[in-house]
Amino acid sequence: MDLWVVVPAYNEERSIGATLRRLAAQTDTAFTLAVVDNASTDATVKIVEEFAADGPGFGVRIVRETEKGTGAAADTGFRHAVAAGATHIARTDADCLPHPGWIAAVKRAFGDGLQLVSGPLRPRTDEFPLKLWERRLLPAVIEAAALFGRFRPGNQDPLYLGPYVMMPGCNLAVTADLYERAGGFPRSRIEDVHEDRALVNRARYLTPAYGLRDDVIVYGSVRRLRAFGLVRTLGWYADHRYRPEQVDIR
Repeated sequence: MDLWVVVPAYNEERSIGATLRRLAAQTDTAFTLAVVDNASTDATVKIVEEFAADGPGFGVRIVRETEKGTGAAADTGFRHAVAAGATHIARTDADCLPHPGWIAAVKRAFGDGLQLVSGPLRPRTDEFPLKLWERRLLPAVIEAAALFGRFRPGNQDPLYLGPYVMMPGCNLAVTADLYERAGGFPRSRIEDVHEDRALVNRARYLTPAYGLRDDVIVYGSVRRLRAFGLVRTLGWYADHRYRPEQVDIR
């Protein structure tokens, strides 16, 4: 298995260092990392270069994508990995902390026959001092979004080979073969299309071998929840019914 990890990044100088350190602390470091710089104007690239120079124990590549958007950046990173020989690709984001056993869990899921896998997204506790109710809020938002997704008309089609499963882009892994056959992430902006949902639905036409694993864990940022509030955050994830003036929360 030739596994690559793709991390799209736009102006993440405040967060990406922690993400990189968590990847270096994985129990299984047999992977190659591709950070996709999405035309950052801050020190994001410099931080990645310094990290790579320190010799983290795996290969690090910086890929450039000037077309703004999480879908475009992620797709560029995935296709770069495939062209370089990747057989499997995992993605997390530059404001997320994968569990130390994340890579090992992803590999186990692939070994069990899954072609597309995700798992729990839990709140980071190192960004802000979180109260107990805030720690419970992000999982509640995710559960609500997943429930909405099951009934969303766009996720219903008799030609799908399995039920809808919400797989956040910051905690998603897929075989290179399925990614290419599904057409990859749409090259979209985050405010236009949920590229993770689009990829999942494309894959559902091709295989029933996808699912969630409890040990594939990533800790996600709560900064959008803090900025938008609960109701607006739900609206954002429900087909962008809430569209803020500032999309990139930093």
